[in-house]
Amino acid sequence: MSKYSISIEGTSNPAIKKFQADQFLVNHNSYEFNNIDEASNSPLAQQLFYLPFVKTVYIAQNFVAIEKYNIVEWIDIQKEVSTQIEDYLNDNGVVIIEDIQAKKIPVTVYAESTPNPSTLKFVANKKLVTNPFDFKSIDEAAHAPLAKALFHLPFVKEVFMDENYVSVQKYEVTEWDEVVTETREFIRDYIQDGKEIVSPELLKTPQQVETIAEKEFETLDDTSKEIVNIIEEYVKPAVASDGGNIVFKNYDEKTQNVQVVLQGACSGCPSSTFTLKNGIENMLKQMLPGKINMVEAING
Repeated sequence: MSKYSISIEGTSNPAIKKFQADQFLVNHNSYEFNNIDEASNSPLAQQLFYLPFVKTVYIAQNFVAIEKYNIVEWIDIQKEVSTQIEDYLNDNGVVIIEDIQAKKIPVTVYAESTPNPSTLKFVANKKLVTNPFDFKSIDEAAHAPLAKALFHLPFVKEVFMDENYVSVQKYEVTEWDEVVTETREFIRDYIQDGKEIVSPELLKTPQQVETIAEKEFETLDDTSKEIVNIIEEYVKPAVASDGGNIVFKNYDEKTQNVQVVLQGACSGCPSSTFTLKNGIENMLKQMLPGKINMVEAING
């Protein structure tokens, strides 16, 4: 295994710092330890509690977060803590002993409506994946156990996952009112049990996702890069809030036509396809005058 590298990130709480690794530390469980006794199943957390300023230790997929007491300032100690965690991991230190019962952070899942009446967005209070996944059938979900399990529910047509949510598109044979509770509890219980969301074949750290995206971006022509930047900044956040995703596919310099792929709740929704297509088309024509003829929105 390659060496771990730790980066330091701030949080909305000034008492908490995140020490993010460039590889995964644990599976899909999250852990919270308030003292050294609670950390009996985490040698890493136990070691950190020997630091007198450590109040709480959180361990998730690819980071360790530490809440400190006010006896010190992060600026004075964060580099030392980062180095200690990095050295511990690179010395083959154990993060979690999986067979000891841990105090897990309770999982909550709630349902949100989307512009597509056939699709609901199920939002969890923890990170599930680091990049989007779109599955149209159970065969496509071979390496995504959660999606594969959802396809065994007879009303599930498509599954889309990103960050901390799962968008489920249903067949017309049933109404959401009849199955929303069942679906929400199914997803919550699956996550709570610590089952695998996606298999290692598909799993990437945020750094790996960013590296791949950067390499793909550098292969594009200048206009395509401008289009990607506009979509990333102005379109994707709104689409994600509706349980979907939009991906740049192609720009033809001769025809000046743009192709984008719609995923999740946006896929297969006539209203959102029309609205997105025209919204993106108008935005690109305004921001890139003389370079855009039309935008074609393809259902992913």
